[in-house]
Amino acid sequence: MVKIPAGKIQLRDDRTNSQWMAEIKPFLLAPYPVTMELYAAITTKAPVSSEGEQKPVVNISWNDAITFCNLLSQKAGLKACYSISDDGANIICDWESDGYRLPSEAEWQYACKAGTSTYRYGEIDKIAWYHDNSDGRSHNVGKKEPNAWGLYDMLGNVWEWCWDVYDEKVYGSYRIFRGGSWAEEERGCGATCRRRSHPTFSIDDLGFRLAKSL
Repeated sequence: MVKIPAGKIQLRDDRTNSQWMAEIKPFLLAPYPVTMELYAAITTKAPVSSEGEQKPVVNISWNDAITFCNLLSQKAGLKACYSISDDGANIICDWESDGYRLPSEAEWQYACKAGTSTYRYGEIDKIAWYHDNSDGRSHNVGKKEPNAWGLYDMLGNVWEWCWDVYDEKVYGSYRIFRGGSWAEEERGCGATCRRRSHPTFSIDDLGFRLAKSL
């Protein structure tokens, strides 16, 4: 995993025309989204095909991603980050745990930007699989250029779930995902583009990336 340094990041919500500053503690972030191969190895679920093993795993709900993080932590002998109620309705994150977790939205955006101030950290065709160059499908991870901190596929290929609730008063339990995908138009593949859906939602261009507290 890549060590991400401490810093600050400004986030914004265009829907409510609001913005706020977030402090980022040092943390670890995986250089790639979770692949079908890794997901299958930890969950013992067979990948779609051997040809797709290095593609990002997709059709993964937020709840699936949380469960995977805990399972991987347990297999690695680490303390699970997430406490899940018996009915699955309440999930608490222990940010001091040494286990695997989803990045917060602020961590994700901060890591994606990697010190840049623009909407993208490079030319889109060089860094991302998106609607105009993806041939209508996802691709093996790590085949485009990384950002300055060595993170691949932060934009394009697949959307990535984050920990955060989007707006509980308006959308209830909806969680945030970031980054754009192979199916997304160019404008949707940027460091500040925000989407959200129900934690049970899954689709063929939405996956996740592992983070870890230090």
